[in-house]
Amino acid sequence: MAHNINYNSKIEKHAFMSVKEKAWHGLGTIIEDYPTSAEALKHAGLNYAVEKRGLITFSEYIDEDGLPNSIPDVGVENYYANVRTDTNEVLGVVGKDYQIVQNIDAFSFFDDIVGGKDGILYETAGALGKGERIFITAKLPEYIKVGRNDLIEQFLFLTTSHDGFGSITASFTPVRICCQNTLNAALRQQSNAIKIRHTASAHDRLKEAHKLLGITNLLAKEMEGVFNQWSKVRITDKQVKKLVQMAMAPNKETLQNLQIGKLDEFSSLFINMVDKVLEYSSTSPTQQMETTKGTLFGAYNAVTGYFQNMKSYKDTETKFKSIMTGNALGKAQATFDLCNEFAKIGVNALN
Repeated sequence: MAHNINYNSKIEKHAFMSVKEKAWHGLGTIIEDYPTSAEALKHAGLNYAVEKRGLITFSEYIDEDGLPNSIPDVGVENYYANVRTDTNEVLGVVGKDYQIVQNIDAFSFFDDIVGGKDGILYETAGALGKGERIFITAKLPEYIKVGRNDLIEQFLFLTTSHDGFGSITASFTPVRICCQNTLNAALRQQSNAIKIRHTASAHDRLKEAHKLLGITNLLAKEMEGVFNQWSKVRITDKQVKKLVQMAMAPNKETLQNLQIGKLDEFSSLFINMVDKVLEYSSTSPTQQMETTKGTLFGAYNAVTGYFQNMKSYKDTETKFKSIMTGNALGKAQATFDLCNEFAKIGVNALN
């Protein structure tokens, strides 16, 4: 499976850092103790700068020796190349208003969120492609506790790019310790993510973003209450199947067919995906815990666990994007909303 982790040929290292656990195919630097932001930046190979440079077109011609050659032509107005200064690689083309957010500024954002000796713990960091996209995950000191033994760690995730596409994104991503599947969720229509455009005001908005992430504490307390409630709601295998079908429905037509019982209208792809989720629900050891076996919380975890631990992806980057910002996140949110609804009206409504 491809990984797309940046490889710096100058220093002969992959741009990835992880604490204790080997991840991303064991590439990069595995360290034993949680690093400071400066150490994480260095271990992850993210201690490079990016600068905007002017663009020039070239005219190509064949010289008197019959060889291809070129000469500078004209400058390109209002567009620039984002260049990685240590390797001189072009990471993307941007407009005049684009503001580079250096890698060190991304770590500064996290440092500002939680202070003190028991503050934020950098877990992983790395760069993809030529270094055009970076990501950081950092663990908060508090846990969400579901039942007696099911602990959920609180992570903050940040990704930013230097290629001119996408926003700076910071999000709250709880992770179950026992199975490493993310529990992306938004309560009461609050978003668990903050998106900031690469504009002239990006730096100022980045400084303010940690204030918005103050919702993390509130979100964690609410999730603990919700998940503990769900862990006490009993649900049958038949009801789980119906809930999973509703959550995984790709469109309104599938939902309508589901409601009127037109099972022959389902695509084989949809049926196979539902079966895979149900297989994970019934066979994964993490689904046999007191909090998950035969519970609404277990049904929710069946979907998030399937996308995290069972589904096949084209490569690691595709999985990464799907879980954090794409289809897997969307299905997790749909499942969360359905579980919230049936916790209120009763799971018998699924019969």
